[in-house]
Amino acid sequence: MERSVKEQQSIPVSKVQRAAKFISTGAKVGGNYMKHYAKRVVNPGLSKDELHNSNASDIYNSLSELKGSALKVAQMMSMDKNMLPRAYQDKFTMAQYSAPPLSYPLVVKTFQKYFGKTPDQMYDTFTKSAVNAASIGQVHQATKDGKTLAVKIQYPGVADSVSSDLKLVRPFALRLLNMNERELDHYMEEVEGKLIEETDYILEVERSKEISAACSHIDGLIFPGYYETYSAERIITMDWIEGKHIKEWLETNPSQEAKNKIGQSLWDFYHHQVHNLQQVHADPHPGNFIITNEGKLGIIDFGCVKILPQDFYKGYFALIKRELLINEEELNQIFYNLEFISDKDTEEEKVYFKSVFKEMISLLGKPFHVESFDFADDSYFEQIFQLGDRISNDKMFKKSRQARGSRHGLYINRTYFGLYNLLNQLQANIKTTKPEWLE
Repeated sequence: MERSVKEQQSIPVSKVQRAAKFISTGAKVGGNYMKHYAKRVVNPGLSKDELHNSNASDIYNSLSELKGSALKVAQMMSMDKNMLPRAYQDKFTMAQYSAPPLSYPLVVKTFQKYFGKTPDQMYDTFTKSAVNAASIGQVHQATKDGKTLAVKIQYPGVADSVSSDLKLVRPFALRLLNMNERELDHYMEEVEGKLIEETDYILEVERSKEISAACSHIDGLIFPGYYETYSAERIITMDWIEGKHIKEWLETNPSQEAKNKIGQSLWDFYHHQVHNLQQVHADPHPGNFIITNEGKLGIIDFGCVKILPQDFYKGYFALIKRELLINEEELNQIFYNLEFISDKDTEEEKVYFKSVFKEMISLLGKPFHVESFDFADDSYFEQIFQLGDRISNDKMFKKSRQARGSRHGLYINRTYFGLYNLLNQLQANIKTTKPEWLE
């Protein structure tokens, strides 16, 4: 399990060091644009592919070194496939699996800070190298009293730099996401709150135990046990789940039946959380799931949990009903409550935004309108991407004086896009259960 990856000996922790890294990356990106425009003088038909590839590499390499919120935002952007040019998606997807791990002395320092002991004093064995390194922390394998454990250690400085990092990532996000500033600020505020929660490992252990227990009856799922005496604000110790990430598992060429079974467990897991618990594991990227050798789906990360307020939940899913059997007055009220329209809008804007969001939600709701849905249908995803493209380039959105949509919608949309994406990767055909009131 040991990895021979180049390890990082230090992380830029101070605001000045982190800002300097962003500024030098900004300069590189600016240089890439200059090169691109110079080449276009000679070759006017030149596409932006090379520019996107250079920028994606430079930005990803810097974010990987900085880790934390900036890398997490890259990871989130790669999940929202319709947000970014393909070069960024491909590069930023790496944030879901691999960032350069921290060297062992930095790991020991974290243990001494929270336990006054080294890992060797706490566990029977502990891998000197990380077996997995992602945006906010890295994982080491350990053993204790005959049990194999996963020990997640948060990178130093991540929790303290969330707010300043997001301010620094803002210019990149504006340029890459094609959003107006009001929308981005609306988005960033919600992201900041969630990222601060994600750095609180005591909260994560609490939520992990609570949601695991509430979902333990669902067929085909497996959850690790958590060890509070070996966990702290920046360290989590849990059972090691042996298996493969979805991508690796798919490379073993599983049967359609096996893919459908994993897909069904995934759908049932999200269905129960959204409609019964009204709090949801809002980070459905492939790195958070393990498929065991027995064909069960392991859920290994509860860092990002979104609690759904009742009024938001009711309004959002009312719009997903197949036939919108709601009178105009009620419908208007839902659109106001979900902040798709407001009193600042002209009549023309109200008509326009209502029609766009109806289209968007009915497209997102398609799997809910049938008994079973084949997520291998790439044309469905093509429709989603085309709608995303159309919206992001639309003049009405660009000149809009306000952000569109409740901030609660950010994570629920992300959850469903992420879930659909995973089901598409699995090419799964599943029974799309829904709550009775939505039938």
